Amino acid sequence: MNNETVNVRPSALLAFRAGNARSFRDEFVFSLEATALSEPAYVREVPWREGGSPMRVLPAAGFFGANASGKSNVLEAMDDMRRHVLHSFRSGAPGSGMPHWPFRLNPQSVQQPTTFEVTFIHDGVLHEYGFSHDSVRVFEEWAYYSPKGRSAMLFHREGDDVRLGPVERTRGRAARDLLRSNALFLSTAAAAGHPVLSQLYQWFAQNMRYVGAFSRPWRQALTAEMLDDSRHRHAVLGLLRSADLGIVGVNKNDVDPLVAERMQRAVRILAGTEDDSVSGLSLEIEELATVNLLHEGTDGAVGFDDTDESAGTLVWFGLVGPLLQSLVAGTVLIVDELDASLHPTLVQRLIRIYQEPHSNQHCAQLVFNSHDTTLMGDTASERLLGRDQIWFTEKLNDGSSQLYPLADLSPRKHEVVSKRYLEGRYGARPILMDGGFESALDHLSIGAK
Repeated sequence: MNNETVNVRPSALLAFRAGNARSFRDEFVFSLEATALSEPAYVREVPWREGGSPMRVLPAAGFFGANASGKSNVLEAMDDMRRHVLHSFRSGAPGSGMPHWPFRLNPQSVQQPTTFEVTFIHDGVLHEYGFSHDSVRVFEEWAYYSPKGRSAMLFHREGDDVRLGPVERTRGRAARDLLRSNALFLSTAAAAGHPVLSQLYQWFAQNMRYVGAFSRPWRQALTAEMLDDSRHRHAVLGLLRSADLGIVGVNKNDVDPLVAERMQRAVRILAGTEDDSVSGLSLEIEELATVNLLHEGTDGAVGFDDTDESAGTLVWFGLVGPLLQSLVAGTVLIVDELDASLHPTLVQRLIRIYQEPHSNQHCAQLVFNSHDTTLMGDTASERLLGRDQIWFTEKLNDGSSQLYPLADLSPRKHEVVSKRYLEGRYGARPILMDGGFESALDHLSIGAK
């Protein structure tokens, strides 16, 4: 990749934890800190305080497990936290409550708060931020940072009572006067222009990007917009051509101003700078047909619109924009079902882009889920993901999910992880009922006249 020249001070996601979140009844912890099991070539060193040794960080991690075991819910919980930070002040109103996605299979859990916490490095400083809430209000919220190695409080909230740290107390008091019970103090302080907390807020806006099926039209809009930017056009075209999808070029069509504004607004929503929960913005296929992907014909290039393209081509086109943004800015790209409609070789190449320092020069991070066991490597020498970059989700008897890393199972250095996973050695496999499929079809007269 031909990286654009930018001054990027590495940021990195270190850990995310959540409790009573979606299918997770109990707390789970996900970490991107390197361990003794790390593949040395994959580890990045990121400065996190003045004069201190850098933190050892992983550039990628993947979740594997059975259908409905919680893989997507880990990623969605991360996006839930991000959306609360970005939108709780702007979208809420007094007494309107808060969006809440607790574990629903236990009546007690539905009534309990959900907790989120994230640890990350931003602009060379370690931050810890978290909160707990239910469908009505925020119960607790906290933010600490370590500019010189020792943790210092930015604020700590209990209910509507906010204790402020020593930084920018005047702006902090102004934000406290605006605070609602159903809005995060971080969101409120950012709206009030608090200089330090606004930077923390911006980490969520700029450094976390969730890629789910619902956002594909907006991501396609982003890729299309990047074709108009001379800094990105070459890289966009290069990634489209290199994927062996038969694409040799792209034609950008003229659109009327109303459609152009809707496309630009979709890009702002994807970036988290505009709320998508109020307007219900949707984009129609004909509005997204601002590009024709060109395929080589016998008499030259032929343009195809969305309705003529394969699902895999459209998925890749929608990934290219967020992928390039992530690599250029050194941010976290969170992808649900990375292998959906994409060939395993293409998925492997995408992961290698993040794993290899020459193509990922700003410590961008890829967090994804998948069913593709080839990503674990058929042999130790072909291992695409290190042993501490593989995580499993499993459904328990009460319907709740649990998350655990392969590293907890002490895999040997030369262990063939994919084979042992398929054999059920690590759990996280579906338990299919013997004869269940056949008995379910017994009442049908298949093939009978």
